[in-house]
Amino acid sequence: MKIADLYIRVSTDEQADKGYSQRSQEEVLKKYCEQNRITFRNVIFEDHSAKTFVRPEWQKLLLSLKQHKRQTSLILFTKWDRFSRNAPDAYQMINLLKTLGVEPQAIEQPLDMSVPENKMMLAIYLTAPEIENDRRALNTFYGMRRARKEGRWTGGAPIGYINLSSPDGKKYIAPNGLQAKLMKWAFNEIALNKYSSEQIFNQAKKLGLACNKNRFLQAIRNPMYCGKIIIVAYKDEKQHLVKGQHVPLISEALFHEVQDILDGRKRKIKTTIASHDKMPLRGFLNCSRCSRTLTSSASKGRNTYYYYYHCSSQCGYRTKVEVVNEAFFDELEKCALNEVSAEHFKIAIMESFEAVTKNDRENKQKCIQEISELNNRITTCRELLLAGDLESDDYKIIKTEAEKKIAVLEAKLSEIPINLMELADVEMVLDKAIIKFTDIISIYSNSGVYVQRRIIGSMFPEKFTFENLKHRTANLSFLFRLIYQINSKLEGKKKGQATVKTCLPTKAPSAGLEPATL
Repeated sequence: MKIADLYIRVSTDEQADKGYSQRSQEEVLKKYCEQNRITFRNVIFEDHSAKTFVRPEWQKLLLSLKQHKRQTSLILFTKWDRFSRNAPDAYQMINLLKTLGVEPQAIEQPLDMSVPENKMMLAIYLTAPEIENDRRALNTFYGMRRARKEGRWTGGAPIGYINLSSPDGKKYIAPNGLQAKLMKWAFNEIALNKYSSEQIFNQAKKLGLACNKNRFLQAIRNPMYCGKIIIVAYKDEKQHLVKGQHVPLISEALFHEVQDILDGRKRKIKTTIASHDKMPLRGFLNCSRCSRTLTSSASKGRNTYYYYYHCSSQCGYRTKVEVVNEAFFDELEKCALNEVSAEHFKIAIMESFEAVTKNDRENKQKCIQEISELNNRITTCRELLLAGDLESDDYKIIKTEAEKKIAVLEAKLSEIPINLMELADVEMVLDKAIIKFTDIISIYSNSGVYVQRRIIGSMFPEKFTFENLKHRTANLSFLFRLIYQINSKLEGKKKGQATVKTCLPTKAPSAGLEPATL
């Protein structure tokens, strides 16, 4: 008597729990065994897809067949699509079972494998379900693509939205209360360009945003928040956007502004690190022992808090906040522009700007003039051609050479900075800046930690240590270094020095009647 294992498979857990397919298959297979005098050994229930043979129960069955060879001669199932929906994998598995002395057989689509012609029928039985799967997947793809082209969101609702159904059964997404407000708030905060997107996410998380960081970073790139839905590229159709039917949370202008900031196309304000009012230098200081960036914290004493800038616990370096802040303030006082120095500072900046941009201005004007001349030459030659005074071959040669030169000149022109300000505009901006530089002590003292940190960042382009501040060896930015030099020279004059070595560019006096001496 033949011994068989009964293999019963459905595609999903839901079909296994609620459907009748498993019980129906079991009943049919047992009845077949009874009618054909076949003893069944095991009944295997599977709820995985038949696209591959990487199925838990099938792998257990295969292991059992390898360990107990010749105990089973048949594996029975109702149809071949219960066995597999992938023809190449199915043929390999049939050959493997044959080496184990086991024959797979579908009771509703029986095939005698010893007859060569039946292999063609087997191919049809195995390929038809695969084609059906592919057709169903393609129909689903086209349906979802058509829905998106009509402006409908398909799939699960993104952060800030919720899936709903209208009375007529149509599904749509709508803003989801607090989550929608938090996403809108996040876009507005990113547009301010004060904090990094990670810091904004952490703050939104504390306020109640229900998502992880990766999902949030993907969401702020999605144009659906401004009412647009992406239609991905497919075949000859390029990727494009369509207007969605859902309610947008933000405007298109805000969305594009956020993308510019995330892509670095908008000038980045120095990223703000959350800092206490008493610790504005947090993030700017390096440890003098191990070169790590110092953090800051407060220690609670008996009656008050004590604030420190400190390194990691392994290093152990720390210093009092008051001492470091005072050292910085002393440095700031030396770099404040006084009224006597203001005029010299203005002259130095104007001369530097004029010297730096002089070549660019001259080159730009020269390129524009040459391009204009070449275009005029082409126009003149065209008129001569129309009048019959110039051969067409000669016109083509002249035009080709002129267009090549124009292309070279335009390339050079594109390398010249476009935003060359006029001297009058620079002077007007500089006058406003000088007012700030002369009043910088008052601005720093009366402002919050955000403004204070911007001043610190503009003074020091690189991180520094407390010892750098104390010994005045911290690397100052060009403008503050220039102010410090001018102030130092002019302070020397107040002390009664006869001569002053100015840091400004000067011209040597012309020689008089007497011969010049070395």
